[in-house]
Amino acid sequence: MAILELQGVNTYYGQSHILFDVSLSVEAGQVAALIGRNGAGKSTTFRSIMGLTPPREGTVTFKGQKVSGLRPYQICRRGVGFVPEDRRCFPDLTVRENLEVAARRQKEVASPWTVAKLFALFPRLEERQRNLGSQLSGGEQQMLTIARTLMTNPEVLLLDEPSEGLAPLVVALVAEMILEIRKEGVTVLLAEQNLHFCARVSDRGFVIDKGAMMYEGTMADLFADEDVKAKYLAV
Repeated sequence: MAILELQGVNTYYGQSHILFDVSLSVEAGQVAALIGRNGAGKSTTFRSIMGLTPPREGTVTFKGQKVSGLRPYQICRRGVGFVPEDRRCFPDLTVRENLEVAARRQKEVASPWTVAKLFALFPRLEERQRNLGSQLSGGEQQMLTIARTLMTNPEVLLLDEPSEGLAPLVVALVAEMILEIRKEGVTVLLAEQNLHFCARVSDRGFVIDKGAMMYEGTMADLFADEDVKAKYLAV
């Protein structure tokens, strides 16, 4: 059953048409990847889902209910979490304070995310819990932003370029954490350029290019399709 679905989404920035009839469906419990080069439309797709750049045409549904047209905070309250690519942690708050300030929906889920639970998943954050957000490395900030979003107890987690700019060792750690997050029942949709990273964590892949969907299938099939990779992903 689809937990998140886009149907015929067309999104504009002013008069510039960015997304063209984008449709995709993510099943509950999946890790899915929206893959494409820079400027392909990945971040705009996420902004369309979250209501930050609302679609001019088409619909976004979450758990069978239309959410396109709602404000971003309303979509978040329904159970969709968004981790943007620029790692917006609060620089003047400690790691623990960053987490505590984000706590939401604690009574609405059977096993809510807590600070202790997240420290078990992200032990590096526990070590740095008294440090300010501004004192963390890029990898630590990425972990903190993911952890802080989990404190809202989302059912679907949108991760925009989670591996970008990180050292290979940290990328491997983030991949492991995504798989652990899925074990907790959270559905994950990634926006990524790194096909190898996606192949490690994702069940299904969607390829977007110039604002239009060009491919949908299992990650195994996508990874084996040399024509699609060469034409749309430059790998």
